[in-house]
Amino acid sequence: MSARYQVTGSTAVEISASIESGIRTGALPADAALPAVRTLAVDLAVSPATVARAYQDLRQRGLVATAGRHGTRVRARPTVTVGRSALRPPPAPGTRDLSAGEPDATLLPQLGPHLAALAAAKTPTIGYADAGTLPELADAARRRLAADGVPVGEITLTGGALDGIERVLDAHLRHGDPVAVEDPGWANLLDLVAALGLRPIGVPVDDDGPTEAGVRAALAAGARALIVTSRAQNPTGAAVSADRARTLRALLADRPDLLLVEDDHAAELARVPLHPLVGATGSWAFVRSVSKPYGPDLRLAVLTGDDTTVARVAGRSRVGAGWVSTVLQRLVLSLWRDPGTTDLVDRAGVDYERRRNALLSALADHGLTAHGRSGINVWLPVPDETAAVTALRDAGWSLAPGAPFRLAAPPAVRVTVSTLADADIAPLAAAMSRALHPSPRTGLTA
Repeated sequence: MSARYQVTGSTAVEISASIESGIRTGALPADAALPAVRTLAVDLAVSPATVARAYQDLRQRGLVATAGRHGTRVRARPTVTVGRSALRPPPAPGTRDLSAGEPDATLLPQLGPHLAALAAAKTPTIGYADAGTLPELADAARRRLAADGVPVGEITLTGGALDGIERVLDAHLRHGDPVAVEDPGWANLLDLVAALGLRPIGVPVDDDGPTEAGVRAALAAGARALIVTSRAQNPTGAAVSADRARTLRALLADRPDLLLVEDDHAAELARVPLHPLVGATGSWAFVRSVSKPYGPDLRLAVLTGDDTTVARVAGRSRVGAGWVSTVLQRLVLSLWRDPGTTDLVDRAGVDYERRRNALLSALADHGLTAHGRSGINVWLPVPDETAAVTALRDAGWSLAPGAPFRLAAPPAVRVTVSTLADADIAPLAAAMSRALHPSPRTGLTA
């Protein structure tokens, strides 16, 4: 625990509130270790059961996580508003930041001309009674999904992929339900599962997606839902292959009660074919965001699924947020219809693929096996994440440690290639090799 922060309280509620305050102010930063239950009980002169209840409350609300022999720690993205620096410290001065996981801003479409065209069109103002998914956007979304082999039903919209996944899970599951998630997998999703009070079951991932053995084990362990990334998986770049899709669809066909959620966040950027799993179970949802190809600030995702799931998501949205702004919907539709934007997105996908493959090849030349079949990230297994990240920082590179993306998967680091210049690839690969190959004479990195 941070030496600057002293937990206080004499009841479970007070102790929980004290720790939450420390997280909110940044005094207890991400991954900070909390005292052992008995140690804190002695310090506060309360029973161990009182501290255990406080920790349980914090876990159920997604603020902390129990990490086995590493004890209880603050989550990488706790479910309370904190300063940005407490969530993700800025890269060290003078280093190249390859940790962000974001697309290259220079390869995103300019929104100004599209917004100007929408303003000039003088579209009638939408009122409460007429709000909802625009029919023309729904029709365009159906055509785009059907072209990729997705079994399209009703269409609804959500405020991004994670918002859509949350609404689907909330529509079907209850606190404590076990959910099969990719391991390693999207850090935000792992935090969402914790925040919803669901119990994650890790499913190992290889280059072709979730493994058959891993899915089979998760189903045997009682998983009520399975969440899969179609392609450009974050952080490994995995993409579900045709063979893996056939195998998993056959396996899932025996579980009509299972909720299957598929996330195709990269869409056109992935540069590999889509092999959807959805439709293999009775309850399913397919979510496709526009953020990666068109811009992170465009908070819109298209969601289709079985009739019950879509109706529940749309109905719950109607009594909450209401609808996704029709101004945003018209902007997305304008981007979809623009041939110049289509060409730009295609060029971005080609550039990301070239940078990613070049880094994988350069690492292989140094005897390092990394992963990145699609998308904007490369995943490199390492013996020790802290040592690797520190050595690379000292060499001028800021990478993301793998811990926020892992449940039981081995250590690794994630490299975002979206802004990696061609001239940087060879020096980066050499630096990664030095970080992972200690000098035999000194025991230090060369």
